[in-house]
Amino acid sequence: MSPYMAAVLLAAGESRRMGPVNKLLLEVDGEPLVRRTARVLLEGGVGDLLVVLGHEAPRLQPLLSDLPLRTVLNPRYPEGQMSSVHCGLSALGGRPEGILIALADQPTLQPRDVARLIRCYRERGHHTIVVPTHRGQRGNPIALDPGQREAILRGGRNLGCRRLIERCPERVKAVEMASPNYVIDLDTPEDRDFLQEAVS
Repeated sequence: MSPYMAAVLLAAGESRRMGPVNKLLLEVDGEPLVRRTARVLLEGGVGDLLVVLGHEAPRLQPLLSDLPLRTVLNPRYPEGQMSSVHCGLSALGGRPEGILIALADQPTLQPRDVARLIRCYRERGHHTIVVPTHRGQRGNPIALDPGQREAILRGGRNLGCRRLIERCPERVKAVEMASPNYVIDLDTPEDRDFLQEAVS
């Protein structure tokens, strides 16, 4: 089998900061955000996409049903994002050349951004973690060597991706990107209003 990139898309959160609205159901250019992000990852070069669902999974699942991906339910999603990272990495399987950990709430991310990150990963040299940055701000998705999967799973909830990056800086290749799309996410009603103004 030829080399391929896998991705774990985190879509299980409760989006509490958005208020009563589930942000992953909000439409961006006429497409629900969770579906848009999954499609962008696939079009950007991800060969195996696993979406971790939790909060309101029955509402999100149908939006993904016609895309070439797999889903897994995280019953522990109220415990926070790391429970979904662990759930996704445990269920991923296969032998990918690398793994993207992606957030479902990045409304401006484009396939070319994903493709650029994958190219950077393949040119990473001895590093095992590739992190996109924009004007010094750390962004997402991040790309992991498959060996880091076991390190995260062995570390339990005490070793998340952020802590792994901070604890092992020698393993990390930070790549400054021209596009701000890696650092734009959708957390609050103010973010939603800003996005609507930006695309209108």
